[in-house]
Amino acid sequence: MEKIKKMCGFLSSNIAVLIIIFSVIAFFYPKGFSWATSYTTWFLGAAMFGMGLTIKTEDFKVVFTRPKDLCIGFVLQYTVMPLTAFALAKAFGLSADLALGVILVGCCPGGTASNVITYVADGDVPLSVGMTIVSTILAPVCTPVLVYLLAGSWVEVSLLTMMMSVVKVVLLPVLLGILIYRLFPKQIDAVRELLPLVSVVAIVMIISGIVGSNAEKIVTCGALVMVVVAIHNVVGLCLGTGVAKLLKLEERKVTAIGIEVGMQNSGLAISLATANFAANPLATLPGAIFSVWHNISGSVYAGIRRKMVRH
Repeated sequence: MEKIKKMCGFLSSNIAVLIIIFSVIAFFYPKGFSWATSYTTWFLGAAMFGMGLTIKTEDFKVVFTRPKDLCIGFVLQYTVMPLTAFALAKAFGLSADLALGVILVGCCPGGTASNVITYVADGDVPLSVGMTIVSTILAPVCTPVLVYLLAGSWVEVSLLTMMMSVVKVVLLPVLLGILIYRLFPKQIDAVRELLPLVSVVAIVMIISGIVGSNAEKIVTCGALVMVVVAIHNVVGLCLGTGVAKLLKLEERKVTAIGIEVGMQNSGLAISLATANFAANPLATLPGAIFSVWHNISGSVYAGIRRKMVRH
């Protein structure tokens, strides 16, 4: 069991490398992975269920005992990234598909990987977890409304349909995971260290499927999307950190907010694009590339912040 736990920890901490490896394989052997796009919603639901299983009762205490910090993080989460996405889509003159994909990424809640990166950066982990919980639970309202407002000039957005999609693939699996943990805490605690592997496998399969399905199109527009995604992510990390500093928050909180703002649940962006915008197949591409990039940039950011705070 110890060997399995170590393997799970290794895979979870090196998810960016795994994503790159499987994405390359999927690019050259698309038939082996393109089938996964048909199960994107199920894979994401599994990842969100795994997240729910890891949420303890004490995690919710942050929501009620530190409302100011959470409010700052929440506002930054749902303003910096959506508005930056919109500005970049306009500035680079992106096609409707790519603009929609970038905006979808920007309007999603924080990703679970942000909690791990915050821990590595020696940031305020309870605050990071609290922000992820709040932004995820409110995502069924915030994400569809923001996409409707910002992407409406490119494509037609069905607000109600998107809300139901987020409820099904994010809220319900998370709440189910929390309920299962409440009912069987000892059993879940016994396998807690194995749970991140569920999210790792799910995210790797989602992204590999997207790469396999869009292998030919990646050749023509992959570089452009990579540039836009990188700028989007770096702006989120920098503005999240900068605003938190201007508000004179403690350094570990600054780190947590910077990471939480810059790292998105790009798996949700892919799922929403697949479920709600079938006529815009390339809308899944920004989310797939973001999933790779933000794990790499987040790790670099964590190393920089860790050194800065300690010195």
